[in-house]
Amino acid sequence: MRRPRKPDAAAGEADERTVRTAALALLAGRDFAREELAKRLAGRGYQPAIVESVVAGLVAERLLSESRFTAQFIRQHAARGHGPLRIRMDLRERGVADTDIDEALATAGEDWAAVAREARRKRFGAAGPADFRERARQGRFLQYRGFSSEQIRAALGPGDDIEP
Repeated sequence: MRRPRKPDAAAGEADERTVRTAALALLAGRDFAREELAKRLAGRGYQPAIVESVVAGLVAERLLSESRFTAQFIRQHAARGHGPLRIRMDLRERGVADTDIDEALATAGEDWAAVAREARRKRFGAAGPADFRERARQGRFLQYRGFSSEQIRAALGPGDDIEP
């Protein structure tokens, strides 16, 4: 785990070019949401007005794109076995607007039931739950991962042959 970076003493006097260079260095590593990048830069001690100006400039130049970040985030987290509810929560924490999240999830093209089945298979193996207790345990795991009850039922199978 990374330690938080201490604000730079000279960062308070930094000009727009210095802040832009710092922002581009961060963007070279990965995409960021607009608010997330602004918080990172402010955490380094740069003036909020300059940070906002630089972030707005990067958006105008299309070097920073909320929709690109959101789509990439959804792809990455779906590949990790996370469901749409958890992904939505994580994107909200990063400052992405609900309307952007809804649009990105709708256009993601993910089969969430298949993602849930794969997450269950990776964790518990190919065989389905043998009894009610195991079914509940696997269901809680998928719920924690951010899947809806409908997606969990699809991942666990019918369960008609399980004794309570």
